[in-house]
This record gives sequence, structure tokens and C-alpha cells, in this order.
Amino acid sequence: MKPTPFCIVLSLFCYLTKNIAQQNTFKPAASPEIHIKKTTTKITLDGKLDEIDWQKAEQSSPFWESIPYDTSLAITKTEVRLTFDNNNLYVGAKCYQKKSSYIVQSLRRDFPPGTTDLFGLIFDPFCDKQNGFSFVSSPFGVQREGLIANGNEFSTDWDNKWFVEVQNEPEFYTVEIAIPFKTLRYKTIDGETNVWFANFFRYDQSRTQAERSNWAPLPRFSSGNNVAFTGKLIWDDAPPKPSGSNISFIPYVLGATSKDFVAETKPNTEGGIGFDAKVAITSSLNLDLTANPDFAQVEVDRQQTNLSRFELFYPERRQFFLENSDLFGSFGFENVNPLFSRRIGLASDSVGNAVKVPILVGARLTGKLDKNWRIGVLDMQTDGRKDLKINASNFFATAVQRKVFSRSTVNFLFLNKQDFESDANGKNTWSINSNAFNRIVGVDYNLASKDGLWQGKAFVHRSLTPTPQYQPFAAAAAIEYNNTNFNFSSSLESVGSGYAGNVTGYVPRNNYYRSEPNVNFVFYPKSQRINSVSLGMDGDVFWRLSDNRLTDYDFSPLAFDLVFQNNSGLSLVPIRWDYTYLFEPFDPTNTGGKELPQGTTYTYRSTRWAYASNSRRLFSVKIQGRFGQYFNGKINAVSASFTYRWQPYGLFSLDVNYNKINLPTGYNDRQLLLIGPRFDFSFTRSVFFTTFLQYNNQINNVNLNARFQWRFAPVSDLFLVYTQNYFAEDDTLAGYRSFDAKNRALVLKCTYWLNL
Repeated sequence: MKPTPFCIVLSLFCYLTKNIAQQNTFKPAASPEIHIKKTTTKITLDGKLDEIDWQKAEQSSPFWESIPYDTSLAITKTEVRLTFDNNNLYVGAKCYQKKSSYIVQSLRRDFPPGTTDLFGLIFDPFCDKQNGFSFVSSPFGVQREGLIANGNEFSTDWDNKWFVEVQNEPEFYTVEIAIPFKTLRYKTIDGETNVWFANFFRYDQSRTQAERSNWAPLPRFSSGNNVAFTGKLIWDDAPPKPSGSNISFIPYVLGATSKDFVAETKPNTEGGIGFDAKVAITSSLNLDLTANPDFAQVEVDRQQTNLSRFELFYPERRQFFLENSDLFGSFGFENVNPLFSRRIGLASDSVGNAVKVPILVGARLTGKLDKNWRIGVLDMQTDGRKDLKINASNFFATAVQRKVFSRSTVNFLFLNKQDFESDANGKNTWSINSNAFNRIVGVDYNLASKDGLWQGKAFVHRSLTPTPQYQPFAAAAAIEYNNTNFNFSSSLESVGSGYAGNVTGYVPRNNYYRSEPNVNFVFYPKSQRINSVSLGMDGDVFWRLSDNRLTDYDFSPLAFDLVFQNNSGLSLVPIRWDYTYLFEPFDPTNTGGKELPQGTTYTYRSTRWAYASNSRRLFSVKIQGRFGQYFNGKINAVSASFTYRWQPYGLFSLDVNYNKINLPTGYNDRQLLLIGPRFDFSFTRSVFFTTFLQYNNQINNVNLNARFQWRFAPVSDLFLVYTQNYFAEDDTLAGYRSFDAKNRALVLKCTYWLNL
């Protein structure tokens, strides 16, 4: 392949700047250790840490600062101790910070990272430095738990039982955590000292320079949940062997009423029951079951303005699919994902619209077989829609992961979507339709270096369909390097014209190969105001696989980022070049206007910028924009998010997305507006109310979603959800005026977690 302008500029950029970066590279201290002994008395969970076993327990060594610097001991002092009994692992922490200075976003469980003081911990019981558990508490005892996968990918989509109490004093707060051993997945080793990898961390945002600190030193370029950087938790007394049944049964019951005003149907009232179940097959292997699941409690999707030629990506929000989703959903790349769980429970009608189909039953087996092997098996059965002539389907996936070297893995995937037949009246016969399936087999290699500096991936997938296709493959390789002063990434991917990954996954385009280089230098000046300055460049280029024709590229020769010590930041891309070859007609406004002809090319340039204020203040703002050329016209666009924090009870936010597109005479000139005010209020740590309104004139829709949640017992909830859609603008052809109702629904749902 001939050298591209990206490679030439990248080489020149590296040559000119290779000796500029400051050499204050992170140099980790020795990995710390802490011992844990069994209690001799009962631990009362009250946050006071006054039992004799707490006094006898070994205290952690001092924490190390990782933000804003990573070369010295932490300024904010933290002391940690651990103990356990036959049922629970206990963690006690004394966190020094003035009570009057707390910064807490809300009282809602699983609060987002970034704007809350906290104490947290991670455990890696299998010592593979790939997977782990994370438990976090705010100074008000608000909990956040999650799973860590692929070394540093953290997700709060895992819910389970654990308990915390906090005592607040004028100069410090104490945290007392009890984690049932049934909540964890681990194995014991007979006759040997058991060792887990672990880390503890603090966020103290009250300081002029917000501080993140860790017990095991962590470089500032790394995420706070990176299990590559951990210490050792040494069990002087072995943890208890898992015994007895470990089964959780989570039934639900609901009632709902809805009305479709456009179809002019009568109000529809319905009820439903179903359940989820969690069965611990072994101490490290878990079986999840679901029957007639309902996802009425799921938050509504955040709408997006679509100026692309391809399908937008909306993240999965249904709890059953989220837990351990890394085993199935991490295959491929973000835009070449063979298993996108949102396809399950959705189907296309006769005109191509996505419609819901009922999920009847499902099962998922996930977990560790030993230190090196991890497996996942998923099977979901959907029902058909007789009214839309949609047949029932079965989704089956098997994933096997093998650890290699120090932290890397090899992953194997088999995926099958199989449709069933129906009779002449559209009724399911439950006979397999041998000519209606889509299968994908593949292997992924995930690279993670021992020192946490290198990451990468390579994969090859093939789709199998009833009719053999030309080029049914997808393949890619990517490499990424990060240290304190320099980061670099590059990838090369190829998707054949016959690769049918979009049936079960998210693959917005086919028949291309792509390269995406990126390089960035980071400087840390000795300044009381500026934390870091970074300079970089990036590009993204597509060729059509069938004839090697260049179809798309974007290139930014300089990207500038400035981060201040108060957590605010500024970004600027002075010039970005875009090139687009239209392989099919396209309206740049995506509003049904006159289309640019197929086969035409466009080169255009723009300036892009972004600013984020200090998020630790009660009022903060994030704003970004672009202006310049756009296809054969011009664009001025701005997106802003305004947030006010009513500490600690909730947030009021307003998201605004505005695009003004001016095209030549005969084409659409449009002003696209997406407005989304949101109110998220926490009455207590167990009662919440959220209201979300979205106005989107691109799709002529206004959506109102209001959700009340009462967590009346651990992981048990009562939901009341109201949703209504309106027309955003007049629809003269259909005879509707703006804010005429389209449809509405009201759902009452109750779930309860039972331990059997």
C-alpha cells in the first residue's frame, strides 16, 4: 500500500516532537501488601470501627497520589483495615476530609464518576489482572458497585447485595463495608496461603487541585479501576469455602395502560408477571435465567441528531443483557460488533421499521473455570408477531476466553440466529426454518501488557448464511501505547461486502478497509493553574474494498488540549479536512430533502472546539461546536450541556444540540434542534424521581418520560413510569399540529430479590 498523507505527517510530527516531552514518567513503588485475619467477635455494621478486631487488623500503608501528580505520597490521608467472618468480608476505612467540604452529586445508587468524593476498592480474586469487582461509597454512604473486564473497563451494570454504613465527623469520615462472600466469585486453595490482588482508592475533590489517590500506585494516565496496578491481599486465615445454596429469585409483576392516538386504537390495558433468577453453579460460575422479561423500568434512550449516512449506535440499557456483557459484546471493534444485544427483542417489519417482539425465556451461563479459562453461553428465545408476520427467533452465543502470557487473552465466538416457520395465518409452528439463519464464528486476541502501557486487539470473523456470500469476512488489528507523556494508537480493519454481522450485531457499513492513526504528546508544566497541555494529530480513512477507491477521510494535523488544575478544560482543532465519496444518494440534513447525487465527491474543512468548566462547582457547563464547510454548503453547530447540582439531592441538566445547515438553492436549508431538559431528584438513598423531556425536530418528535423508583429492600424496587410522545412540528399531510399527542403509556412494576 502506498504511503498516505497521514503516515507522512505522522512521521514528521513524531520526529519534531520526540525530544520535547518532559521526562517525569511514572515510576511505581513496590507493590504493597496487607494481611487479613478472621474476626474473633461479631462485627456490627454501624460505621464506627470500634470493635476490637478493627484495632487488631493490619493498617494499610500510606496512599500514593495519582492525580494531579503520580510521583509522591497522597496529601489526603486514608487508612484501611480488613477482616472477615464466615459470611462477610469487611472493609473499614478512615478518610480524612472536612465534613463541610464534601462534594456529592446525588443520593442515587451507581452515581456516575467524576463529581463525587468517595472511597472505593477493587478485588481481583483470581489474580489474572483482567477481571475484578469494584465497590464504592460516598461520604453519605451512597453505593456504587460494578465489574471490571479486560483489565480496566468498568461497568456499573452489575447489581448485587452488599452493605455500607458511614459515620461523619468534622475532620474525617469512616466507612464500614460488608460484602457477603456469596456476592463474590472466588476459589480457595487448600494447604497454601490464599492471595488476591486488590487496590483501594480515594477521590477528594474539595482540594484546590482535586486529588485521586491509591494504595497501590497508579499512573495518572490510567483509569482508576485498572487491575494492572494492584497490591496483594494476603489471607492469614483462608476465606471460607463457598457452601450451601446460592440462589437468588427476582420475580416481577406489572400493570400497564397505553393509547395510540395516531392509529386511533382503543386504550389498551394489560398485566404481566415474570422473573429473573441467579444460580451459583460453582463459586465462580453463575447461571442467569429469565422468563417473560419486561424492561418497562429502563430509562429512555438519549436521542441524537443524525448527520451521518449510517445507523446510529444506542447503548444497551436492559439489565439482563448488561451483566457480564463483556464476554459477548466485546468481540470485534466498536463499529464491527457481531453481537449487539439490542437486536434481541427487535425485528424488522415488512417496510424495514424496527418493532418490538416478546422475549419468552432466556439463559446465560458465565464465569471462570479456573485462573486461565472463562466461558459464556447465552440462549434467548423470542416470540413472533402474527400481526406483522414476524417469525419467532432463537439467539444462541458461546464465548470462550483463554488467558495467555501475563494479561492477554484469546477469545472464541460462535453465534447463531435461527428463525422458525409459521403457517399461512402467520401463527408460529415452532419448526426450524433451515433457510433462515445467520451464524458468525470468530477469534479475537486481546493484548494487555504486564506494565499496563500497551493494549491491542486483532480479530477474524466469518458470517455463514443460507446463500454463500462473496467476502463474508471481517478482520482487524489495533495497537495502543500510553505513558505519562505520550500516547499513540493505530488500527487497520476490513469488512467484506458479504459479511452479515448487522443481523445480530452493530455493523453500520460493509465493503471497506480502514486505517485510523492517532498520536498525542502531553506536557505537565510546573504551574498552579495549568495541569497539562497536549498536542496531537489524528486521522481516519476508508477505502472501498471491492476496487480500492478512497471513499472517506478526516484529518486533523493539530489538536490542542489544555487542562486546568481546577478540573476545567479547553480543546481546539484549528482545521479539520473531510472527504466524502457518495456511493449512494444522500441528503446532508437527513430530513428527506433533495439528495446529492451518487458518485459525487466532496472535500470540506471546518474548525472544532470544546470547553468544559469546573464540574466540582454547583453549576457547570460543557460546550462544543464546529463551523465551516459541509459537503456543498456550510454548517454552524453547537452542543451544550448545562448542569446544576442541588447537593446532595439531585441534578437539573439541560442538553442543547443545534445545527444550522446552509446548502445551495434547491437543497434543504435546515435548523435542527434537539433540546433535552432532565431533572433527577433523590429524596433519600432509596427514593428517586427522574423526568426527561426531549424535543427533536429532525424526527418530528417530543418525548416525555417520568420515572418514580422506590428501593424498598436491597435490590428490590417499585417503579411507576409515564411516557408520552408528541409531534414536534406540524405534519400537514397527516393533519397533525405541533404537540398533538402520538401515544402514551403508564406502567407500574414491582420487583423483589429473594435469596433462597
